[in-house]
Amino acid sequence: MQTARIPLFAILIIIVHGALGWFANQPRDVGADVPAGKLNSLSFAPYREGFSPILQKFPLPEHIDQDLGLLADKTHSIRTYSILGGMQPTPDFARKHGVDIIMGGWLGNGHQQNKIEVEALIQAANANQDQVKRVIVGNEVLLRKDMDVDSLIGYIRQVKQAIKQPVTYADVWSSYIKYPQLFNEVDFITIHILPYWEDEPVAIEHAAEHVEKIIRQIEDKARGMGVNKPILIGESGWPAAGRQRGLAVPSVINEARYIRDLIQVANRHGLDYNIVEAFNQPWKSNHEGVVGANWGLLTIDRQPVFPLTGPVSENPDWPLHFGWATLLYLLVTACYFNKLRSLSALRMLLFLSLSQALCVCLITLADFQWHTSYSPWQQAYTVIIVIANAVLGGLLIQRFYTVLADKATAPALANRLKRAYQFFMLLAVYKTYQLAYDGRYLSFPNEQFAIPALGVLGLILCLIVSRHGINRQTLSFDRPIDGKPQAGRARFIAYLLSLGLLALVSAETYSFLTAYDFIQAHPSLSEGLPIALSYTLKNQQLTTWLISIQILALPFWRRPPAYNGKT
Repeated sequence: MQTARIPLFAILIIIVHGALGWFANQPRDVGADVPAGKLNSLSFAPYREGFSPILQKFPLPEHIDQDLGLLADKTHSIRTYSILGGMQPTPDFARKHGVDIIMGGWLGNGHQQNKIEVEALIQAANANQDQVKRVIVGNEVLLRKDMDVDSLIGYIRQVKQAIKQPVTYADVWSSYIKYPQLFNEVDFITIHILPYWEDEPVAIEHAAEHVEKIIRQIEDKARGMGVNKPILIGESGWPAAGRQRGLAVPSVINEARYIRDLIQVANRHGLDYNIVEAFNQPWKSNHEGVVGANWGLLTIDRQPVFPLTGPVSENPDWPLHFGWATLLYLLVTACYFNKLRSLSALRMLLFLSLSQALCVCLITLADFQWHTSYSPWQQAYTVIIVIANAVLGGLLIQRFYTVLADKATAPALANRLKRAYQFFMLLAVYKTYQLAYDGRYLSFPNEQFAIPALGVLGLILCLIVSRHGINRQTLSFDRPIDGKPQAGRARFIAYLLSLGLLALVSAETYSFLTAYDFIQAHPSLSEGLPIALSYTLKNQQLTTWLISIQILALPFWRRPPAYNGKT
């Protein structure tokens, strides 16, 4: 009877896992289809894997040709950001594929390079008037503080005098409010509206409403200056993966929903728009982390992230992940098959459930971490962290079994677990204080620490089910060596993790309080602090991380009593 229970329980757990995966990844309605499945405009930066403007490794002509061929049935127009850096053939290939261009010239803090860029922009616009419909002089130059507004206006005027197409400058919407003289200098107003990046991040449920509010604000400001010019939403979009900010959660579903909602808003106001962006950009991860690399409609492998029409699934590949997790789980079950016969039904079910959970965490980690590793050193780190989690998972499964089987935990196993947990605790300390010091673009490493946190919770469950007392001795992974307790350093690390909780909450809150637009909206500390703190504490990724590191520290809070050879 006991033997028959093992496959029955295993199958039951697999069915539950499959049902949860199926439910979580059901295609969802994300709003009205994009008209004819074709966007007005897409930001176009045809960088492939291994190519980066930072490394001065620019797109090849064949890449531009192939990418415009892919986009021809997805967009009427593209927006470029420079005519140099390998982008010179773009007008010819755009003509070939029937795609219009909003051509941009990149301005920075170097006068000589700006001169070269502007001259090339003027030449390309004049030589390709059939394809280049509008021209953008500079992108977020004022936001980056690369030059003053008067110098920028000089470049705008230079280009306007030299070409026939309408000319504009593109920046975040608040730059037009801050420098209203721009309204009179441009032929059309180009603003970036990115609810995710706002100083007060906007939840996806209110993103469309936020866009409408900003549009009305810009329209009112322009009218107040006697200006009546077309508005182009020059950049707008939503990230598919990466760090949560306040209530703004990156996800595939949210990206698809935002784009469709944005189009409805633009159509109601009679505005043109440009979606950022066509392809995911791994090179951006150097400065903007995972979230910066994942704004594309297509992956770096040129596969659709989501469709422009019909329902959208968060992870269409979930059956593959389910299959790998199930295979690993069956391997673990086979290894412990004979040992499990001696366990009661409840203990057997708990062991198999915890084993499955660890397998799912490991496969999820490996998949997510690898697909968000964009450089050799990031990939090397991924290999190391996956191996470390696999080793810890194997040790935890052994520990779960010894507790549930009422066996004494061998000192060798206890010490291996202790060292493994000390490694993850040190890594957690580094990650926590790194997030506190400069965490704007850093992702919360929840996937990397799911197995360590689950291990502690799993041990508590095993102790409860097996009716062992839960105390510092049974929960601790420390064991005396030669009669000498070894908990001191681990206990110090546990204290650092607890202090890290305060540091991270304080730093995240401070980042909101000191943001320019936040200060304009909430000038007093008494008004701004509760709002900033609410953005911090409503960040589910952040709170998950804080809970995880406290769980991680539980076994090491205080020195346990002398080890008596029992669990």
